[in-house]
Amino acid sequence: MLNVSPAGTPSIKAVYHAPRMNIEVRKVMDVTIVDFKGRLAIGVGDELLPHIITGILEEGGKKILLNLSDMDYIDSNGLGELVQSLKTSKRYGASLRLLKPQDRVARTLRLTNLLPMFSVYESESEAIKAFSS
Repeated sequence: MLNVSPAGTPSIKAVYHAPRMNIEVRKVMDVTIVDFKGRLAIGVGDELLPHIITGILEEGGKKILLNLSDMDYIDSNGLGELVQSLKTSKRYGASLRLLKPQDRVARTLRLTNLLPMFSVYESESEAIKAFSS
């Protein structure tokens, strides 16, 4: 794992690979950003997201931004992982927010009435500023 430079320049903390999914964890200032690429679905990195979120929380992370801009698919198992991650974050007194879910993912979150549970942002800079407010 790498640390954040004093100037707040992003650095990579960890990279996770699973079939059809890559996850990179990085830090910008005091916000931990989890970048998804691929699918969050049954059989694709099962329980990986809650494991990553728990690790961030146990390291003292209180501001977590899930970047869904490159997540192209989510199924009911993936939705369950998102909700579990949100609940775990709240239990630790942390804030978990979403960044720019693709249309297909946003539609799934909306249809299942889960979208209102999350704060959603269209740009990384907007999300980082919102954590400071």
